[in-house]
Amino acid sequence: MALSFASSARFSNTQSGVCYSVSFTPRVTVRCCETAKEPPRPKSKLQVGSPIIIVEAPKVIKTAASMPCLRANSGLVKPGDVGRIVSRKPKDLWAVRLSIGTYLLDCKYFKALELEE
Repeated sequence: MALSFASSARFSNTQSGVCYSVSFTPRVTVRCCETAKEPPRPKSKLQVGSPIIIVEAPKVIKTAASMPCLRANSGLVKPGDVGRIVSRKPKDLWAVRLSIGTYLLDCKYFKALELEE
């Protein structure tokens, strides 16, 4: 939240027969910030190239092509499918390469696949 106060003042000064007029606008900005320390957010395990597993089938899927196509998920992407992250998109969307193609998926539909060595 920011608060701003502004007032305008005009000053005139006559010096050696020349009149100077100066406009002065003082500004005060007050910002409210949290003083309580927030706990550090856990670092996401998701990175480009990370293997993932689908945990919930999305109702609609969007292709990650240059001309994306939005369609109903008629069994193309199922829980248990394994893929790999290709790139990250804005608003927590990820381009995921599956066996049937590359799709844009929200992170709530998949989780990082933990591989044991």
